[in-house]
Amino acid sequence: MPLKSIIKQPEGRRLEFKEVLPESAELANTIIAFANDAGGELYIGVRNNPREIVGLPEVELTKIEEQVSNIIFDRCYPAILPDITFLTEDDKHVIRVTIYRGSTPPYYAKDKGKLRGTYIRVGSSNRVADEEIISELERRKRNISFDSEVVMDKPVNELNIETFKQEYQEKTGETLDNQAKRKLELVKTVNGTEYPTNALVLFSDDSLRGSLFPFAKVECARFKGTTSEVFIDQKSILSNIATQAEEAYNFVLRHINKGAVVEGVYTVSRWEYPVKAIREAIRNAIVHRDYSLAGKDVKVAIYDDMVEITSPGLLPPSIDYSAMESRQSDARNKIIAPVFKRMGIIDQWGNGLKLIADELKEYPQIDFRWKEIGLSFQVQFIKLNYVSKQEEQELGQELQQELQQELQQELQQELQKQSMYSEVLNKLKEIPLSRKEISLDFGQKQISGHLYEVLKKLADDKLIEHTIPNVKNHPEQKLRLTKRGIVFLELLKKE
Repeated sequence: MPLKSIIKQPEGRRLEFKEVLPESAELANTIIAFANDAGGELYIGVRNNPREIVGLPEVELTKIEEQVSNIIFDRCYPAILPDITFLTEDDKHVIRVTIYRGSTPPYYAKDKGKLRGTYIRVGSSNRVADEEIISELERRKRNISFDSEVVMDKPVNELNIETFKQEYQEKTGETLDNQAKRKLELVKTVNGTEYPTNALVLFSDDSLRGSLFPFAKVECARFKGTTSEVFIDQKSILSNIATQAEEAYNFVLRHINKGAVVEGVYTVSRWEYPVKAIREAIRNAIVHRDYSLAGKDVKVAIYDDMVEITSPGLLPPSIDYSAMESRQSDARNKIIAPVFKRMGIIDQWGNGLKLIADELKEYPQIDFRWKEIGLSFQVQFIKLNYVSKQEEQELGQELQQELQQELQQELQQELQKQSMYSEVLNKLKEIPLSRKEISLDFGQKQISGHLYEVLKKLADDKLIEHTIPNVKNHPEQKLRLTKRGIVFLELLKKE
């Protein structure tokens, strides 16, 4: 990717910009954090705020490269091997330091030691790792997962798993006997006695699950409005993890609407949100959450304008949500995930993100966003055309005042005389459309001069807007109603 394109991206988990060579400790911390996580790139010679290439003196490039190499060698342990390259853009020189995901974590600052000098990348900052994170990094080095670790608090024959055994048999047609538990690695033998792994404890209804994993639950809430200040309904799902996804999904269905939409010549009922995608996101939140993080639970929040799902643990380093259709797979919980797959709770490996992407194509009025917040991963399904009652009232008052002015009176008269104005607004009410799609809806093979003027006037009056405002000629450019446009249509109906 060209440097000019790279500098347009925000700093984040895998990207950082520095105007000059940072202090030794700061540089080392960034390098360590990249190596402990998904890897990353540091660009020296690029100012972050405002973002621009300032460059480094050409005669100092080799010297700065040696300084970077020496700092990494002297301060970081185990050894980290950077890839350092020189880039030139508009006669300005930049140094790129590429760090790959390390194979022997945890990496830490030599002078601080492992407990105080292990850094991880959280968003665009470096954070000192606590003992839980360090333990997870140790497990990653040994290629084992937290859910595979043995729990020696009680033998497996004393663990209450009756509900899980019944659910397993109902969904697989197989008996969860001792041989099956061994095959699925739900138990391990220590000194001749079989003990459960963390995974089996999480699947159990035993009191041990409550004492070891009090936050292995799902908190669901329906809020009034668009903030989390007032609850309409809430539910804590405390059952074993095999049933949590379905309970949370049913909670969502109780609090979202189902309406009629026209598809061709037929009227069909459809949920206001892509419910299959939401179901998959909830399942992913439970099966891939980091159960080693104490004090964190899965949260499913429903607002007037969106559904939000938050799961403890950062996104696995090899997963890229921006490439959702590429069938990616990386199971954090190597015992839980295969059991979920066997029970049909999750789909074939790598299909989950593609399923979400495919259904979102049928819901252009829903915007899908994802982000990492602290040590949690969050996805949001957002209504693009949502207007709150308060906003509608305020915009209505504003528009009614403007309608009394000459320009808006002229538009109102034209809307009454020429149906094309209101027809365009109504066409854009459900989903965004391109200019070509609008012209085809009017039976025009090419956009007419009159339709062009109609769209221009609606845009000038801020009743419609581009979906990609910064690139007017983008091949995927479409037009959609603004909040003013939504309220304006309502005013026309009342008249």
